[in-house]
Amino acid sequence: MSLAHQDTAERADFSTAIEKLHNAFGDKLSTGQALRAQHAATATYHPMQLPDAVLFAESRADVQQAVQILAAEKCPIIPFGVGSSLEGHVNAPQGGVSIDVSRMDQILAVHQEDMDVVVQPGVTREQLNQHLRDTGLFFPIDPGANASIGGMTATRASGTNAVRYGTMRDAVLGLEVVLPNGEIIHTGGRARKSSAGYDLTRLMIGSEGTLGLFTEITLRLHGIPEHVAGGHCSFPDVGAACEAVIMTIQCGLPVARIELLDTMQVKACNAYNSDYQLPESPLLLLEFHGSAASVAEQSEMFNELAASVGGGAFQWSADPEERNRLWKVRHDAYWAAKNLINDAEVFATDVCVPVSRLAECVTETQKDIEASGLIAPIVGHVGDGNFHCLALLPPDQPEVMGKLDAFAARLSQRAIDMGGTCTGEHGVGQGKCQYLRQEAGAGVDVMQAIKQQIDPDNLFNPGKIFS
Repeated sequence: MSLAHQDTAERADFSTAIEKLHNAFGDKLSTGQALRAQHAATATYHPMQLPDAVLFAESRADVQQAVQILAAEKCPIIPFGVGSSLEGHVNAPQGGVSIDVSRMDQILAVHQEDMDVVVQPGVTREQLNQHLRDTGLFFPIDPGANASIGGMTATRASGTNAVRYGTMRDAVLGLEVVLPNGEIIHTGGRARKSSAGYDLTRLMIGSEGTLGLFTEITLRLHGIPEHVAGGHCSFPDVGAACEAVIMTIQCGLPVARIELLDTMQVKACNAYNSDYQLPESPLLLLEFHGSAASVAEQSEMFNELAASVGGGAFQWSADPEERNRLWKVRHDAYWAAKNLINDAEVFATDVCVPVSRLAECVTETQKDIEASGLIAPIVGHVGDGNFHCLALLPPDQPEVMGKLDAFAARLSQRAIDMGGTCTGEHGVGQGKCQYLRQEAGAGVDVMQAIKQQIDPDNLFNPGKIFS
């Protein structure tokens, strides 16, 4: 499958809508080819499907006015944050206008005593934590990329800290949303709980831009831990590493991060950066938060658990520089995997299973990769049963794409059969539509009914979630 621009359907003519936007917004609107290409699926194997124009919204009023203009012209609307999603979420299969909210990057209010913050959707997670650094608070959701808060909310993102701090489902307290008819609604609020009516906040989280466009987001914050220690531990095989994870969770050890790199991924990281010099066998990266005494105790307890399944010594440190170096290994995983084959594209897919089935699922997946003749390192946020396969698509070998599609189908079905999900955090987008019905069954009909009621003309991010 080529990454060149491909259209899957004949496009309507949206020139009138674009002309009206230009009259209303002037140079905030662009129809340049290069900029439109930057707002298609550039971080993934999915073929790029460019919008007809890009609008840089700078305020709630901009978003509302743009939606009203475009809805009147029946023109599709594709929300855009920073474009780091992996399942084609920002593609425009029917054309239309990409509404880029990156200029809506204001942190509107920090309520230190209540441990919450109100932000615009274009704020990135790194920007937010930089702003919070003197308050004693931090925002813990870390999907790896410096994603926007709006995009993370839309895809129900999680990441390395999810095992302790949860996902965006747990982090978002309230939303301001522009609906497809241009109406603005507020969901949730700053209270920590509510029994008032349907939970519209949770409905919007993970809706992938198909139900509304966020203009303000209220987030739950956490106190910066008194003490943080991180380390790594090698294992003879992924089965043993996963058994150590299962025991850690079942024993109630309050681990903040626990990440798996299989042997191929460790080798890729060592080749990508010679400073790493990690033992080339399955590896767990861990982090503990708490007091100095509790962190030391937790580290020793994990060391004993790891040893009981054949793991090596848990080498840990509370030194910030050493911890940052350790987690750079994990954040480099995508680029290290891509580096295994010159000019390869990464077919990144993820699943999530109950932790008790993790070892079985990862082991079977490794056997599947080997039998298929694929190169596909495995990494995972394994504390909550979530892992990723970074399968490589070599250049000029289109026949590999068929193998990758078949592998992804088997992986998704394997996870579903084990009581899991076809996607733990990437979202459905375009790439997982075919598996959603297998997982949710008639629940998909309920989702489509909600979509039809809120967006009867299917203008908000069409072609996503539902095939």
